[in-house]
Amino acid sequence: MELLKQRILKDGSVKEGGILKVDSFLNHQIDIKLLNEIGKEFKKRFDGKKIEKILTIESSGIAIACISAQYFNVPVVFAKKSMSLNLGKDVYTSKVVSFTKNKTYNIYVCKKYIKKDEKILIIDDFLARGQAALGLLDIINQAGAVLSGIGIVIEKEFQKGRRVLEEKGAHIESLAIVKSMEDGQVVFR
Repeated sequence: MELLKQRILKDGSVKEGGILKVDSFLNHQIDIKLLNEIGKEFKKRFDGKKIEKILTIESSGIAIACISAQYFNVPVVFAKKSMSLNLGKDVYTSKVVSFTKNKTYNIYVCKKYIKKDEKILIIDDFLARGQAALGLLDIINQAGAVLSGIGIVIEKEFQKGRRVLEEKGAHIESLAIVKSMEDGQVVFR
């Protein structure tokens, strides 16, 4: 997606440790017009796939998933990163290792929101090592639902997350694939 690539080059920055900082338009301050185009692009890329729900993880994936959901005309479910009293005890849970936070945490989804045989599209902001998507896929599998695909806004190809997910049979569509980030420069595939 050329519009996204240009925005990354213009407003993104490379930080130490393999971090691509895009918080000025994607995951802290959010450019709604750009997200709207991202949603349209996901709809185009998954056209013809049966999708009944979009699943994401809090918090950066929520805005992207919600704007995308309007084009699929489906609800969004997001995995919570902490247990709360109003979540209840009837939940699916999985462990996720965060690349950017360098910590492991549990994620939770109420069982009533993902049903057996439902067709689920995972949407997230980044794909690095694939851990967040693997956690969401685990929840889909626990529910007996079906993965329709994984939509990623920015994939860091050099961190091998795609390979991990493709080995699980996932169809992945990434809107911008970063080949490398050396000397502060982003190079796209």
